[in-house]
Amino acid sequence: MTVFGDSPARNLVCRGCGTKYPLAAQHACYECFGPLEVGYDADALARVTREQIAAGPKSIWRYAGLLPVGADASARVTLDPGFTPLVRADGLAAAIGVRGPLYVKDDSANPTHSFKDRVVSVALTAARALGFQRYACASTGNLANSVAAHAARAGVPSMVFIPSDLEPGKVVMTAVYDGDLVAVEGSYDDVNRLCSELTETDEFEKTAFVNVNIRPYYAEGSKTLGYEVAEQLGWRIPEQVVIPMASGELLTKVDKAFQELIEAGLVEPPANGWKVFGAQSAGCNPIATALHKGTDEIVPVKPTGIAKSLNIGDPAAGLYALEAVRRSGGWMDYADDGEIVDAIRLLARTTGIFAETAGGTTTAVLRKLVASGKLDPDAETVVFNTGDGLKTIDAVSGLVGPTYRVRPSLKAVREAGLID
Repeated sequence: MTVFGDSPARNLVCRGCGTKYPLAAQHACYECFGPLEVGYDADALARVTREQIAAGPKSIWRYAGLLPVGADASARVTLDPGFTPLVRADGLAAAIGVRGPLYVKDDSANPTHSFKDRVVSVALTAARALGFQRYACASTGNLANSVAAHAARAGVPSMVFIPSDLEPGKVVMTAVYDGDLVAVEGSYDDVNRLCSELTETDEFEKTAFVNVNIRPYYAEGSKTLGYEVAEQLGWRIPEQVVIPMASGELLTKVDKAFQELIEAGLVEPPANGWKVFGAQSAGCNPIATALHKGTDEIVPVKPTGIAKSLNIGDPAAGLYALEAVRRSGGWMDYADDGEIVDAIRLLARTTGIFAETAGGTTTAVLRKLVASGKLDPDAETVVFNTGDGLKTIDAVSGLVGPTYRVRPSLKAVREAGLID
């Protein structure tokens, strides 16, 4: 029994040097300053069955036996996210030259309309067990929405920090929950640095910053995207996945989820493995740039462009994202603002999914990967949409609108050419 009850989590492990630590509110290694992640009891993971998962709730908590927290439903801080649609995208496939099965994993269907509900539910459940009394984060928008909403549901105070130039829709969607919202005059990297400093002060000792002092648990929530895709495909790992990158952590955790499913005996290892592809915007592409240059040196950048949810100029998990892509034989690319907007509209008209700018980035990069021959057009492919287009409506609002304007009469409709 651990601080998280019957969870399979056993320790925290440094991704750099392998040093192990107890399960606690710690995110960096004291030996090498590398990031920590959760270590599990392999035997406990192997006892999880498909039947147990299928009998669970239609949310991320069906995978509680594979997560660091959450076996006790009454102890969770959650909006019950997950089990979002996996949409067959034949129209998109035809438009971009993909011949094999193409799917969009649409996480805009989560409670606050982004994948961040997954990571926040896991992180704040850990925060409750660890005794924190206030919930916080540094955010480019979606995470702020989710932390504020989870805190409101749990009846716990929240304080979220965002760049002051965030999209209005994301600001309103955070402020409406009536927690403290702090707009910082700087980039996301400035916001994140400030939050890291605040965790060291006495005034914030009992505050859980989901992506700082309890980051190891937060990051594990992303694995549920990989679990769901495999389950929705009939317990099969897709041949190719295309994933947006900000910090790079989502990509690494989906890849980790596939590995864990194999190790737990829940899926058969694919004969030829799987390939992982990463997508960034041209305004913030330090991970993709490093891959293109053939180096491990990720040079921080000052983000620009409309894909603000991906604007992390100094990505914490960039090196691990590079490793996953290289090991799998995948690739990374980036798209400029015009390509992103065009891809948002393409995805909408071919699938009925209105994606935020991150989803437009991923779709634009998918199209570039097909055109460049980096991605196999005959292989089964899943592309990830991580948020709702209503959050970044300004990206397309000036380009779309009524096709016709008519007076309220049949004559006017005929004159407009709508009927013969």
